[in-house]
Amino acid sequence: MAIESSQFCPHRSGYDDFRITRERALLDRYTWTRPDGELSGLVEWVPLVHAVAVPGGPVERAVYDRIKEELTGRIEESGPLDGLVYDIHGAMSVVGLDDAEAHLTAAVRAATGPGTLISAAMDLHGNVSRRFAEHLDLLTAHRMAPHEDAWETRERAARKLVERLVHGRGRPHRAWVQIPVLLPGEKTSTRLEPARSLYGRLASVEALDGVVDAAVWVGYAWADEARCRAAVVVTADDPELALAQAGSLARAYWDARRDFVFAGPTGDADTCIARAVASPARPFLISDSGDNPTAGGAGDLAYMLGRLLAHEELASGRVTALHPGITDPEAVAVCRAAGVGAEVTLDVGGRFSAGTGPHTAPYVLTGTVTAVDEPAGPGPGAPRGNPAYDGGGRSAAVTCGGVTVVLTERRKPFHTRADFGSLDPLAYDLVVVKIGYLEPELYEMAADWLLALTPGGVDQDLLRLGHHRVLRPLYPFDDQGFEDPGLTPVLL
Repeated sequence: MAIESSQFCPHRSGYDDFRITRERALLDRYTWTRPDGELSGLVEWVPLVHAVAVPGGPVERAVYDRIKEELTGRIEESGPLDGLVYDIHGAMSVVGLDDAEAHLTAAVRAATGPGTLISAAMDLHGNVSRRFAEHLDLLTAHRMAPHEDAWETRERAARKLVERLVHGRGRPHRAWVQIPVLLPGEKTSTRLEPARSLYGRLASVEALDGVVDAAVWVGYAWADEARCRAAVVVTADDPELALAQAGSLARAYWDARRDFVFAGPTGDADTCIARAVASPARPFLISDSGDNPTAGGAGDLAYMLGRLLAHEELASGRVTALHPGITDPEAVAVCRAAGVGAEVTLDVGGRFSAGTGPHTAPYVLTGTVTAVDEPAGPGPGAPRGNPAYDGGGRSAAVTCGGVTVVLTERRKPFHTRADFGSLDPLAYDLVVVKIGYLEPELYEMAADWLLALTPGGVDQDLLRLGHHRVLRPLYPFDDQGFEDPGLTPVLL
């Protein structure tokens, strides 16, 4: 069950937000479970169930229970199992439930019994509590942000599991330690220091004789629970080596805590728009980071649309901008009924978020319908079976002055050229996307880029969100008089 959930987002993730994969389709999801996969000659793969969703608000409790019960039921029906590849995210929140992954994993362990080795593949933005990690035998996480190694991480979790089963090595030691640092992902991109060097160390630690795996988690900043903080787990057959390496990695992370910076130049919305308009670089990309659906934002805010049309150069059409994509199924329906070329007046945005702050108010937009599209298919190289790369339902584009806004039926990101459908982002002066750091295709597309620190469910300014349940002291909420946090790993 893979989703990251902002507890500061008014959206709620329902059953239809998940893509559920079962049986033969689940074996086809991974290269190494296929009949010609390199591991298939060593083990018999038994497909269970996998559920993945676009990040969003907390999962409805009944939805979580339904998926959990299907997973544990399939485990019990298929058992006894020698091993289990546990493909999750690590930052799921469930309405009315603390530490959702620990709750889910305890149920999975109860279903497998103590004799099954469980190997987890996780996002580095997951939260790793002791209560969660104690139920697992092997843990690994992405080593790149953006997550260009996501499928490599899953393959590594499977390969390490199969190696231990085939060679009869049994359960390794796991040295676990949390670090009292909680940073947004946009400050921990591995494109930049210090994350580049910190994550760059992991392969050399893994290569040490006796070490099975080394993983570092940044944590998920937009949840408000005691587990929310960075963590290190080193898995090894030598317990002392595991403890030493985990301690060293944790200390390096802690010592670098003040060195983490945003992955690009920042400013508020108006500052970023003004700088982009004045720049000769085209296309100039701006990240609407506070409403980023792939971090857990609602994706329904028209705040940035309003700021774009407040700028005279854009309102007049002397400068053009493309702004995908605000989730508003009602507005899409009006546009489709009106047809391309029709003038429409719409209350855009706020379908999930209205009433939760001044930035969530709908924007009254009068413009011309310039495109209607069916769901776009996933682009080349898009992650397999990830609904974040599905079409997002039907869409419509409306142009007012120089600004073209893309409205979507369902929450979706715009990460690849294919996500834009019939619209060509290279034809616009500015492209303003609901995203944080730029994914690879956008990164290559951008002649220049700014990270707009906008309000929303994944606001980059953590101090204004109102965390009150995280364990304190915790950097950056606390800084002075907090130099020795006691980073002592424990064996699980």
